[in-house]
Amino acid sequence: MTTASGTTADIPAARARFTGRTALVSGAGSGIGRAVALALAAEGAQVVVAGRRREPLEETVALIEERGGTALAAPADVSRAADAEALVAAAVDRFGSLDVAVNNAGIFRGGTLADLSEEDWHSQLAVNVTGVFLALQAQVRRMRTQPSGGAIVNVSSNFGLHTASPGAAAYAATKAAVTALSRGAALDHIRDGVRINVVSPGATATGMSLRPGESEADRTERARATLPLGRISATEEVAAAILYLASDEAASLVGTDLVIDSGASL
Repeated sequence: MTTASGTTADIPAARARFTGRTALVSGAGSGIGRAVALALAAEGAQVVVAGRRREPLEETVALIEERGGTALAAPADVSRAADAEALVAAAVDRFGSLDVAVNNAGIFRGGTLADLSEEDWHSQLAVNVTGVFLALQAQVRRMRTQPSGGAIVNVSSNFGLHTASPGAAAYAATKAAVTALSRGAALDHIRDGVRINVVSPGATATGMSLRPGESEADRTERARATLPLGRISATEEVAAAILYLASDEAASLVGTDLVIDSGASL
């Protein structure tokens, strides 16, 4: 359920699939990442929230603690191997394990292919692809040493393998790479006890889905006219899908790419 402020409402204690588990969520200072962190904590997880800036991470931690949860803010640059390793170490040092990881950090730099700067191309590759690669390496290396293994969910996009949009070719290429990387890694490491899956959101209620100069009301009208469902996804809806893939309920799902885009890619 979503409150008027757009945050996740408290989940009944009986719904506690992650009690005693430690989760790491990147890009957790806002949007989908914050919704995932709140949802994991509400279901019993101890959550390490990661991102580049400390202040929004501390806000996420405060929201979790207000609801009786436990969280740790861990600023990091996911495009750096040392930071990826440090995030895993922070989770293990503070809470004793790393059971769930959600690699959500990502950036969008729009522009037609011929006009996109080389800097914007490389920055998207660094965060969206190399960041996931480095995170997977650090997370799998830890999880495969644990008797219970672990579950990883990478956040891709419906742009890429599922659909396309003008001005997003480079971004779509990075997200298609995330899906391909995730499926290969899933096959490599399922026998190590590590399950890896993907969610591919479409337009979601975050700033990234607003077009230049567009208001939220404009976006609502656009979605009503263009999306089969008639609306965009709430961050909580994407978070619910991520929690399902990370939970024991999805124990036989390996390398799945779950598209959540209001029917845009049909």
